[in-house]
Amino acid sequence: MSPATMKHLVALLAALAFAASATVHAAAPDPQRDRQSILAMQGEYLVDFAFDETVLLKPGYERASAMRSGGDEVVIVVEDTPGKVVLQHLLVDARSGHVTKHWRQDWIYEAKQRFEFTGDQTWTVHAIPAELTRGAWTQCVYEVSDAPRYCGTGRWTYDNGVATWTSDLSWRPLPRREHTTRSDYNALSVVNRHTLTPGGWTHEQFNTKVLRKTDGSHEEIAREFGFNDYQKDTDVDFGPAYRYWEGTQDYWARVRARWDRFLSQPPGLHLKTKVDGMAMIIPLFTQAGEEEQGGKVADAKIDEVFAKWVEPAR
Repeated sequence: MSPATMKHLVALLAALAFAASATVHAAAPDPQRDRQSILAMQGEYLVDFAFDETVLLKPGYERASAMRSGGDEVVIVVEDTPGKVVLQHLLVDARSGHVTKHWRQDWIYEAKQRFEFTGDQTWTVHAIPAELTRGAWTQCVYEVSDAPRYCGTGRWTYDNGVATWTSDLSWRPLPRREHTTRSDYNALSVVNRHTLTPGGWTHEQFNTKVLRKTDGSHEEIAREFGFNDYQKDTDVDFGPAYRYWEGTQDYWARVRARWDRFLSQPPGLHLKTKVDGMAMIIPLFTQAGEEEQGGKVADAKIDEVFAKWVEPAR
């Protein structure tokens, strides 16, 4: 199959998948069944990440190269209540055993509000319309530092015995894979979909790369289909990840509490860091390392980092 044919096939599959998500049959909400579906994402996985630009929307724009990566990742349950589930992802280098705290996903049933990326390192908190959140779960995703990334709201469906959650359309900042290489767009308009599979689960992303301008207008650059495949992995020792989390979970709980002060109510927050967020990632990871080694980081030290780099949204 030629590269051109493959590109068109990817675009077609993405379009068909997106269309199918809009035709599922409505059913009575079953939050406890949904909660079990969310909890089913915990476990040890070999993960493949794939991103392909499909539809080119800006005149003269040339399709970017496909992106492929992967790793070994464990998903740990941090919180589990009838109306809220928190899952923490941890990457493990199979050779060295090095652990990297990765992204986090929070799921809230019939959430009353959520944050949304509004640009220029700013996330604002908004009420969710009652008709959107009724019977639905809001998933919010966070950076490695527990800084906000994006939220989406949608219902789980079980047509033909397949558990699938599809979000509404929402905004998110440039992904880490491109924020150092791209300046022609500054936001993604995204629909996310999670599906449980016999071997694990998948995360599909229907992305539109958008240049949001200061006058309020938008220029769509290209559409992209992202496919993250989580397949259960029994060949890697994930012990280092569990040990890392045991030694640092209390510290990261304190960090989450500080983010929550900004994200639990309007207006939200503005980060004074560069887009890469390293000004906060480095000191927070350093402090977590101290706790992993048996030390105790004072609350005042965490507060110093937040006071320097986080402020209420304007």
